[in-house]
Amino acid sequence: MSDLSTLPDNLAALEERLRQDLSWLELPSKAWVPAREADGQKVVDVVIIGGGMAGLVASGMLKRLGVANHLVLDKAIAGREGPWVTFARMRTLRSPKQLTGPAMGLPALTFRAYYEARFGRAAWDALERAPRETWMEYLIWYRKVLELPVRNGVAVDAILPRDDGMLDLVCSQDDAKETIICRHVVLATGRDGLGGPYLPDIAEHIDRKFWSHTADAIDFGALRGKRVGVVGAGASAMDNAASALEAGAARLDMFVRRKTLPRINKFTGIGSQGVVHGFAGLPDEWKWRFLNYAMGQQTPPPRPSVLRVSSFEQAHLHLESPISGLQEQGDQVVVTTTRASYPVDFLIFGTGFKIDLNNRPELAALEPFIRLWRDRFPTPAGMANAELEGSPDLGDAFEFLEREPGLCPALSKVHCFNFPATLSHGKLTGDIPAISEGADRLARGIVRSLFVADRAKHFENLQAFDTPELLGDEWADDDTEALSELSSERT
Repeated sequence: MSDLSTLPDNLAALEERLRQDLSWLELPSKAWVPAREADGQKVVDVVIIGGGMAGLVASGMLKRLGVANHLVLDKAIAGREGPWVTFARMRTLRSPKQLTGPAMGLPALTFRAYYEARFGRAAWDALERAPRETWMEYLIWYRKVLELPVRNGVAVDAILPRDDGMLDLVCSQDDAKETIICRHVVLATGRDGLGGPYLPDIAEHIDRKFWSHTADAIDFGALRGKRVGVVGAGASAMDNAASALEAGAARLDMFVRRKTLPRINKFTGIGSQGVVHGFAGLPDEWKWRFLNYAMGQQTPPPRPSVLRVSSFEQAHLHLESPISGLQEQGDQVVVTTTRASYPVDFLIFGTGFKIDLNNRPELAALEPFIRLWRDRFPTPAGMANAELEGSPDLGDAFEFLEREPGLCPALSKVHCFNFPATLSHGKLTGDIPAISEGADRLARGIVRSLFVADRAKHFENLQAFDTPELLGDEWADDDTEALSELSSERT
């Protein structure tokens, strides 16, 4: 990854242009939220958990709207937030390069502006998709130029409701513990933000040394000369398969349940501002119908990812091959499908993620009260879908709602700005295309809540404001002058 301090002068020129744009737009807005203290310490208005793309744009939007007293916490070291240089293993992003993503409507903040400033217009024209490492460098730059308040190396161990309606965040950094008192929490925690990796039960039948999930840290160098199996054929499965092959795997077997690989990305086909802004307004049954259908069709892996794997003659694709058994035999595992058996030295599960609030210890105090879709919405006939049924039922600002009203009012201060929000709000919280629109909806909802909560203080400020617009010497009252003259004549 490049050292940002060594980037060329034209990036400095772009930064100056961005500063000018922000100045012309009078951004960020002045801070307006009244300060609070509790238990002898300063209260933070909003804490964002997660400093990846979603957390950064959420922070940018809050700052833009004058919520200056906020923090972004991420457990990773600086420059390692999110998946881009950790468990993402594609060569390039899957989204088209021209999407504006987290730019918040500012041309000078787009990836294109950043890329052209670094490498030139000709390089942009020649670029097919953004290299993931360069995208990470862009996010690092984004954080720097917007001066976002990110603290790295901080893990949030628990979110606890307080009697005063605020929240305690129990945090750890190295060996130190601290409690941050805040008014709102944003969970910008990514694809697995309300759960974790999904694994079929059959994985429990073999020793952990024989397998990894695509979200794990994997030593691909150790797979050189080995026989590797990959379960699944989605984008991550393909990228991990390619990584194993490029590291020198002797043989790779990919096991797929379907008869064919999915070929059409249905949601991309209807992508529009109508979907971005209109999905949340759909009746519940239509939200379910849209997502259940799209999930049933599945998203195809990108063509470059498939070609990256199929270019190796030692790569083998097994369609209609669900795994029926795994058995350890010495230093290998025998994978049995409905068609045949295959010995492998190592197995990679590209089986995606699941929503499981019990898998998030930081949410343990809130989980019993969080309303899920299955708690209030009857699953439509013929559309059973465990992921949708377990999705959180969210309010207008991505806030959790109570399963039983009145039992945990603090839930309205916790905002689910991650992938499981999709059923309530559409694809606004994890993917590049509409992340700015999602952050705008989130930030405006939080601003509304903060202002309403502080209405007495704002009214007090209204009454106390006494800076005059007029000084009294601008214009005299004609009748006053006439009366004065008449009085003089009589005397």
